[in-house]
Amino acid sequence: MKTQRPFSAVRFAGSLLALALASCAGAADAPGADLVLAPLFGDHAVLQRDKPVPVWGRAGANDPVSVTFHGQTAHAVAGPDGRWTASIGPFEASAEPGDLVVAGRTTLTLHDVVVGEVWLCSGQSNMEFMVDDGGSTYRVDHAEAELASADRPMIRQLKVEQTVSATRADTVKTSGWIAATPDTVGKFTAVGYFFARDIQAALGVPVGIIDSPWGGTQVESWMDDAARASTSVSADLDARWKKAMSEWPPERIAKYPAEMAAFRKAEEDSRIHHTKNLLHWPQPPATNDSPALPGGLFNAMIAPLEPAAIRGVLWYQGEANAGRPSEYAELFGTMIRSWRQGFGQGDLPFYFVQLANFGNEYEMLNRDWARLREAQAKVLDLPNTGMAVTVDIGDAHNIHPRNKQEVGRRLALIARARVYGIPPEVSGPVFASATPEGKQIRVRFTHAGTELVAHGGAVTSLEVAGPDKVFYPAASVIEADTLLASSPDVADPVAVRYAWTNAPAANLFADTGLPAVPFRSDNW
Repeated sequence: MKTQRPFSAVRFAGSLLALALASCAGAADAPGADLVLAPLFGDHAVLQRDKPVPVWGRAGANDPVSVTFHGQTAHAVAGPDGRWTASIGPFEASAEPGDLVVAGRTTLTLHDVVVGEVWLCSGQSNMEFMVDDGGSTYRVDHAEAELASADRPMIRQLKVEQTVSATRADTVKTSGWIAATPDTVGKFTAVGYFFARDIQAALGVPVGIIDSPWGGTQVESWMDDAARASTSVSADLDARWKKAMSEWPPERIAKYPAEMAAFRKAEEDSRIHHTKNLLHWPQPPATNDSPALPGGLFNAMIAPLEPAAIRGVLWYQGEANAGRPSEYAELFGTMIRSWRQGFGQGDLPFYFVQLANFGNEYEMLNRDWARLREAQAKVLDLPNTGMAVTVDIGDAHNIHPRNKQEVGRRLALIARARVYGIPPEVSGPVFASATPEGKQIRVRFTHAGTELVAHGGAVTSLEVAGPDKVFYPAASVIEADTLLASSPDVADPVAVRYAWTNAPAANLFADTGLPAVPFRSDNW
């Protein structure tokens, strides 16, 4: 691609002045009126197939702009502020590289542009988790083999730079589109890459992943101001943020870089020596530069991507909201609706990862993660949503489980079935009802296949309670696609729970091989 200077508000104002002066002088070309494209468009880009593709950017005020690709040309005229948008396509999938040419007062030629499937990957650290970051912080299982087999030029990633903004941003820095090779794939989002690998193998078309996560962040940071204000908890969020800011005087803020450096060193040492990191992760300062700023990550890392043509969204987040499950379902659902409105493509597929098992598996009183999992599942009432259950493949001692291959595969199963019409079943057993039968309680499921399966023997992490609401560990008998649960300590069971702790040993599956969704029959 031809060299282009970075856009800034100062440069843009100067462009307008220069354009006016050059026009008065009768100049054929005005300095500073070069085209500037949105961050999604560059060499090696993947365009979404079978949809109109908006291409947008900046030019001189009122400048005509044309966009040409695969024999199509679309025209636009920049507004008084220099903004312009042209729509090309739809195009069929094609791995044959082409040039995308954008012409105005200057001409930009983007090389090696292909057409296929584009998915936006966002969330917190488990989406940020890379195939192999070169150290030991982010490194998937069997990383060496994954790197060696990653000669996949039709899988490409665009990584969005981690940025915070208090207001909606026009643009954001990116890595540029990079094809998956043994030398590059280490820096790819692992979940996104393994998802893309499965989809590309199934469809035989290019797959692009837009990688835009930030570790340790809460869902409210990924919501625009209007969406957040529309929720019933907006006042609580605002009050919480104001309180947080008041607790960060300048002298405390000044200590944060050293605290984070010490934590990262201790984390690295703990992984090298297989010991426990005794330092707590230092919470970022509550400032307008903090990733915890409500709306700050949406403004900086999602808004500049709208209204890109994409197939859907993959989301892995929720750990940072554990402890506030009553808020999460409303916030998460509102965020999904808001993103869909911003991308302007109807009910975009939105597939997310339910929290894995993590923490003390014997901890029966603290069920924060169990309740957050339940809050996540509630958004499945929205159309075109899907949830990958991972409660069986986490690591109770590591909040970043390394088996990202299976996470990506389970997300891909959902997309294959629901977007691309490729079977098989995409869900494990889902709780349907529980009916007392004397000293037992019968649990019925949907998506159980022909029969339930308990890996390793008896069903684990099962509890029942009587009218006193006290739960006891339960034994069970599988009868086809139902489960009979009982406990010698509960004479009259009225409620049942499965995998309802932070780090349960979850071993209930459908015979299709997918795990049961954690559940409870009560609302206590």
